[in-house]
Amino acid sequence: MGKKVILITGASSGIGKATAQKLLSDGHIVYAAARRVEQMRDLHKSGAVTLSLDITHEEDIQACIGKIIKEQGRIDVLFNNAGFGLFGSVEEVSLEDARYQFDVNLFGLARMTQLVVPYMREQRSGKIINTSSVAGKMYGPLVAWYTASKHALEGWSDCLRLELKPFGIDVVIIEPGTIETAFGDVVSGPLLKQSGNGPYKSTANSLVKTAQNTSQAGGGSSPVVVANAVSKAIAKNNPKIRYAVGKLAKPIIFLRKWLGDRNFDRLIMSQMK
Repeated sequence: MGKKVILITGASSGIGKATAQKLLSDGHIVYAAARRVEQMRDLHKSGAVTLSLDITHEEDIQACIGKIIKEQGRIDVLFNNAGFGLFGSVEEVSLEDARYQFDVNLFGLARMTQLVVPYMREQRSGKIINTSSVAGKMYGPLVAWYTASKHALEGWSDCLRLELKPFGIDVVIIEPGTIETAFGDVVSGPLLKQSGNGPYKSTANSLVKTAQNTSQAGGGSSPVVVANAVSKAIAKNNPKIRYAVGKLAKPIIFLRKWLGDRNFDRLIMSQMK
């Protein structure tokens, strides 16, 4: 496998950082971008070029792409990994917050892609890898906006794949299951702030309990499993379209496909007790 020029967004922690470390060890040229540059010092010491990037700021996106093209003349792989989860009921989450969820999880990613594609199209090769989630295939209470953003990303990526196929550009979707993070804390704080005191407080408290129990029971898979999947996708001339990786990813997607809506509803709500 030849050395690739790779841009990773959301590289300051979790999946993004683990993937940057893996791709550096594979011998690639890695540009690691995130808002919190100070949290990427270890990546810089390991050989990555670290960049400040707010995925919702056009000037940051332009500067990021411009720097890589100026220094390398190409971008072979774009790993669109930046994202976050917005939790709370549809009734209580403001549309301003909901729009920001889409700005980060879809529109910022889309703008990065728009600026990278012309270079890949000119060289008639490249890979665009998008971090979705099992939430892109399933659903649950109090995660509507996050789930909507990932469902949108799945459909958007499928359309993009067909558009770019004639130019030799692959589009790959990563669908992580439960990945080791401070998952209980990530869910509980924002969720209880939005819906912990209103009409949905019972469901909110149940969801927080489920998240905390999941964390205490061993959490999820290491972000390294996602990093390894990304590495494999980059190495292959004909990568898989989707990589479902991490704890519960494949079982959840299987159950969603085969149970039907009513039975899947019952399964999800049975976990909210």
